[in-house]
Amino acid sequence: MKKQSIVDIWKQKAKNLKAETLALYLACRHPRTPWYAKALTGVVVAYAFSPIDLIPDFIPILGYLDDLVLIPLGVALVMKMIPGDVMEDCREQARMEMGGEKPVNRIAAAVIILIWVGLIVLIIYRVTMRFRK
Repeated sequence: MKKQSIVDIWKQKAKNLKAETLALYLACRHPRTPWYAKALTGVVVAYAFSPIDLIPDFIPILGYLDDLVLIPLGVALVMKMIPGDVMEDCREQARMEMGGEKPVNRIAAAVIILIWVGLIVLIIYRVTMRFRK
């Protein structure tokens, strides 16, 4: 038996996380998922499918923190809120759909862009107020 490299193990974990995130997307739309689970699942899935990260990946170490910590923690939390039989149905449906492209959430991308623009405006405001004194 061939020993897997660390890179191969992480690639497999990432693929599994993508499949789970797609299953959560489907569970969020499932009629038997409780409303509170739908709300939190919607946030986690929107962030996971967003083409823009809250912390950009080009920032050393912190850039991948959300991908490596925040998304898996969010996925683990919402999976505890969704009934097991609903998750199994959604996992099966996700396996069948995995050949296609993942959904992209443009609303989540817009919210993240607004957060960054707001932070930049706040920083510019603070700097200009500092120089006016």
